[in-house]
Amino acid sequence: MTPDSNAIGQQQALHQREEFTAALRALLMTPLMTPTHAEFAAVRRHADTLREWFARETGWPLHIERDTARLYKRPADASDATRGLPGYERRRYALLCLACAVLERADPQITLRVLGDRLLTLAADPALAALGFSFTLQAQHERRELVAVCRTLLELGVLHRVAGDEEGFVQGGNEGSDNLHDALYDVQRRVLAGVLAASRGPSTWPADEAPATLEARLGALVAEPVPDSDEGRRTALRHHLTRRLLDDPVIYLDGLDADLRAYFMNQRGTMATRLCDATGLVAEQRAEGLALADEDGELTDVAMPAEGTEAHVTLLVAGFLSARQSSGTSTDEVAAFIAGARQRFGKFWRKSAREAGSEHELAAIALERLRRLQLLHLDGARVRPLPALARFAVGEAELRPTAPAPTASLFD
Repeated sequence: MTPDSNAIGQQQALHQREEFTAALRALLMTPLMTPTHAEFAAVRRHADTLREWFARETGWPLHIERDTARLYKRPADASDATRGLPGYERRRYALLCLACAVLERADPQITLRVLGDRLLTLAADPALAALGFSFTLQAQHERRELVAVCRTLLELGVLHRVAGDEEGFVQGGNEGSDNLHDALYDVQRRVLAGVLAASRGPSTWPADEAPATLEARLGALVAEPVPDSDEGRRTALRHHLTRRLLDDPVIYLDGLDADLRAYFMNQRGTMATRLCDATGLVAEQRAEGLALADEDGELTDVAMPAEGTEAHVTLLVAGFLSARQSSGTSTDEVAAFIAGARQRFGKFWRKSAREAGSEHELAAIALERLRRLQLLHLDGARVRPLPALARFAVGEAELRPTAPAPTASLFD
């Protein structure tokens, strides 16, 4: 084999490795993927290796077909309230489930108006009424809720818009069957079948055995059997911790039970190295825990730092709170800090953020962003910084003298 052949082989191996990492990162960020995604072709090319990696490291099943890829990410902590679709609360999730139930029985094409009419039939179930749920489509805000659900399904790839516009439906109401107030969709059944990532479908429980509380239902949806052996229990612990390292901003030791803490303390260096090699993340180990950070800012739902007024204010608040790690502070003190910062940085902010009184809204947004990143804990009006916030601490500027330029000579 010639040196040129060796170089080509090394370049090919490097390309394969980089493509595998890109495909893995894409699946972590977009677990339900269709051919419209840029990395879908790479995911299909590395299908076998990706399946093996996720099965070994996380225990997450990965199904890849001709027109869809689904990584069944099951959260290690189902009670984490920071998860979920942006702008969604329990009512909208109920509408999303009802819309999926309609589409599961629908023809290959469906209009927005027909989807709404059939959803009304399901929403009239007495069991839902007994829980205080009602949906009529009479008010504009209810039609807008349905449109928000449809746009989520469009983003997921469950629906493909063929014609029409959702905004016309919102404004037009129920005025007959005017096509100007409707939209037509293709239903992608393979994608629809992969929306639910539960270990067990909620409809499989007999009525007398179904979990009673929301927390119990969430736990039952993602519960997985653990082999009754030492190796099985160690694998379950490793999968739990790996899922949290890949899915959560940070793992704190004081948030783990005794078994998880013991395993984590012994294995976290090895785990971090293995995961970083595959994903391109960077490990930040501290006495209080471990975080896998993405220097590109791609593998996160809440980027920091980022562009925009709210992102800038959040970064300033992070620096302010990092100096108060031990004592904590209050939401009013954070708002007062933002009011002071406005005098210095307000010229870079949007107009509404420069107005007096806007500091309270900005404080609420910044604190919520930091809470979602697990950088602080909110208890009413009290703000308690968490250890990982220290990475945003700002030290005093250090001015260093410039080294004198070397003297040129005739021989330079």
